[in-house]
Amino acid sequence: MKIVRFSHEETIRYGIVDGPELVVLEGDPLFAGFGTTGERVRVGDVSLLAPVIPRSKVVCVGKNYHDHAAEMGGEAPAEPLLFLKPNTAVIGPGDAIVRPPQSEQTDFEGELAVVIGRIARNVPAASALDYVLGYTLGNDVTARDLQRSDGQWTRAKGFDTFCPLGPAIETDFDAATATIQTRVNDEVKQSAPLTDMIHSVADIIAYASAVFTLLPGDVILTGTPAGVGPVVAGDVVEVEIPGLGVLRNTVRDA
Repeated sequence: MKIVRFSHEETIRYGIVDGPELVVLEGDPLFAGFGTTGERVRVGDVSLLAPVIPRSKVVCVGKNYHDHAAEMGGEAPAEPLLFLKPNTAVIGPGDAIVRPPQSEQTDFEGELAVVIGRIARNVPAASALDYVLGYTLGNDVTARDLQRSDGQWTRAKGFDTFCPLGPAIETDFDAATATIQTRVNDEVKQSAPLTDMIHSVADIIAYASAVFTLLPGDVILTGTPAGVGPVVAGDVVEVEIPGLGVLRNTVRDA
């Protein structure tokens, strides 16, 4: 099942994708369940938004692919390397990634994103996936020069527009068989099976939930494969995982 958040006739609503149409839900499925209004609207008549706006946080994992850890320098972390993005960084499919004037190098990082479905605290890895609502695509946009100069990652990762998410939340997804690909202007920059992740989705949830409570709607970005690089104004960045769709965003200067 694919869940979308969309704008239609100046109203933000939620729906389930059914071919070329959306079955309109009564409210946010994280809190209102999957009751429907009986309405249907055509996908082509709506504007898709970020499928979730985290009410609490975006949890990110650094250097979670062996090849990416190598390209960034140093050894792969023995435990998940966690950092946070503010929810104000989130944008949706089709929205513009804005390169801030403070940075001279804005990089893309295509990632699998996990949407938490219920409160998770000290969750064991064996049952961690029971706390997942579904999966979507993310882009951990990074001001790389600021990441290097600051010595920590909050500013470099936290600018407005630095967390594109979408286009939909897929509740039925098997990461063991999927590959992620990132393209810039149709040129493939990143490509790797999700099984190349050092720490699995379940292990990340277990590790993170032992640090802080994960709330419904929280998003986990699970790390990026090798091939990250800069984008400039006018570029089009696409992150794709079969079964989850394509997250497409343009780039512009502030």
